[in-house]
Amino acid sequence: MLTVSNLRKDFSSIRAVDDVSFEVQRGQIFGLIGRNGAGKTTTIRCILNIYEPDSGEIRFDGETFSDKTRNSVGYLPEERGLYKKSKLLDTILYFAQLRGMDAAKAKTEAVHWLKRFELVPWADKNVEELSRGNQQKVQFITSVIHDPQLVVLDEPFSGLDPVNQILFKDIFLELQQRNKAIIYSTHQMDQAEKLSDEICLIHHGRVVLSGSVRDVKKRYGTNSIVLEYEGDGEFLRSLEGVKSANVFQNSAELQLSDGFNHQRLLPDVISRLEVRKFELREPSLQSIFIQAVGESAVEAAA
Repeated sequence: MLTVSNLRKDFSSIRAVDDVSFEVQRGQIFGLIGRNGAGKTTTIRCILNIYEPDSGEIRFDGETFSDKTRNSVGYLPEERGLYKKSKLLDTILYFAQLRGMDAAKAKTEAVHWLKRFELVPWADKNVEELSRGNQQKVQFITSVIHDPQLVVLDEPFSGLDPVNQILFKDIFLELQQRNKAIIYSTHQMDQAEKLSDEICLIHHGRVVLSGSVRDVKKRYGTNSIVLEYEGDGEFLRSLEGVKSANVFQNSAELQLSDGFNHQRLLPDVISRLEVRKFELREPSLQSIFIQAVGESAVEAAA
């Protein structure tokens, strides 16, 4: 469906995208992940011909970007572009007709999506009267109403509460079942881990790692411990054999040194904490992200 080869984009003295390559197939959910400012949005804008890349090649089913391609793509920008003084339904119909839909078909589809997102009572309200989360729903509707083959979503979960994040996730899976290709960017590693078939981690404009979530996790080994406990777990960071640690209020994920037996941790852990869970598992994508880009970069992003 989409092939990106050796993409590069410079802005003055800054190289925002540096030799980025990946492929996205129909029926695939592809996560473009990385911290804020990593180059995800610039990559997306180059794919959509909003920015002209300085070098590299972008192909849609083997062809370059064209008006035909444009109408087969749905795009949710990171910076929302709704007309705040317009009625909600009018806004959706306007964008649908920009994509070549006739008025009757556009209205039928608009009503379908308004029902799906529980927005029917708001249909005649101005966009500015909606909450940020509901505006995000409207923006999403304008991205998919014309039944695109490729759906490109830049930070789609921004502004959504947990219930609506689940709703979006369910719709992503439905689009996947309809053989759509879906690209979305995020810096939320838990979302990317649960949702993506394939990922591409970009850091300072370059691809740090890519592949299926399963293969990426295998590549980083299985020597990871997940803990749930009562007590102060800060000491876990300095235990022998712990290479890195994500320590939270009552839980932690520990990445162990290669070859270190996790059972050697148990005496220290159970003597100082009331342990509810001690589980050996593959590292989370969050843990892999920290290993790949460095803890200092993650702390700077936070």
